[in-house]
Amino acid sequence: MYRFSNSVIGFLNLFTLLASIPIIGAGLWMARSSTTCESFLQTPLLVVGFIVLIISLAGFIGACFHVAWALWVYLVIMLLLIGALMGLTIFGFVVTSPGGGSAVPGRTYREYQLDSYSPWLKKRVLDPHYWMTIRSCILGSKTCDKIVLWTPFEYLTKDLTPIQSGCCKPPTSCNYAMTMVAQDPDCYRWNNAVAVLCYECESCKAGVLEDVRRSWHKLSVLNIVMVVVLIGIYSIGCCAFQNAKRAHTDYPYGHNRMSKVRPRWDFHWWRWLDDRRHQLY
Repeated sequence: MYRFSNSVIGFLNLFTLLASIPIIGAGLWMARSSTTCESFLQTPLLVVGFIVLIISLAGFIGACFHVAWALWVYLVIMLLLIGALMGLTIFGFVVTSPGGGSAVPGRTYREYQLDSYSPWLKKRVLDPHYWMTIRSCILGSKTCDKIVLWTPFEYLTKDLTPIQSGCCKPPTSCNYAMTMVAQDPDCYRWNNAVAVLCYECESCKAGVLEDVRRSWHKLSVLNIVMVVVLIGIYSIGCCAFQNAKRAHTDYPYGHNRMSKVRPRWDFHWWRWLDDRRHQLY
């Protein structure tokens, strides 16, 4: 275990060190891009890339060169990272637990209501500046262009993504033949113009939150796997840290520490007398 733990930590951190370079490069490339959706992911990518770079560099130097302080920094950051991932996972499950949409009679797709989601998520999409960013992303992705030529029969038989259901069509309950009847407010926000459609509808914001909800659930499962893996790596790192400290002491692994204890001043005198007694008798 003495050499094995250091080799494993060194190899793993060399791999993650190399992996952090394209992550940082992708974040810097997105910073130069004029597409709103890409710049939206720029900050998380850069933060993750630099954190992975620092952790990997400290772990690689500490494990391969027996630098105890570098491994200490590595273990502290790893512990904080494990705690942050656990907190993010719990927060994700709590925030994204409401929602799911409701079935539409006679339709394959579902429709979504904004009030079904957590207040924290609703606050994000109700922020005009934040929503303009999301709206630009949806327009740039041409999500609604895929269903604009659908026939009424296709609307009855085909499924829609949450964003398509909320942003690309008016609510199914809308009845434009009966203009005097009170209807869903989103029915009045709908417009046939390609740049308008139902992008300002609450159903569109609900569809975005449903998409976020599904993605966050997948991310939370990945976070749980990552926490288990990081706890295993952290345990091996603790062994490597002990090895690095032992390498700087006078007691190498496997040696008896009692061999370093100096005998008393009269040890050799009494040993000589004992040898003489055995020779005489």
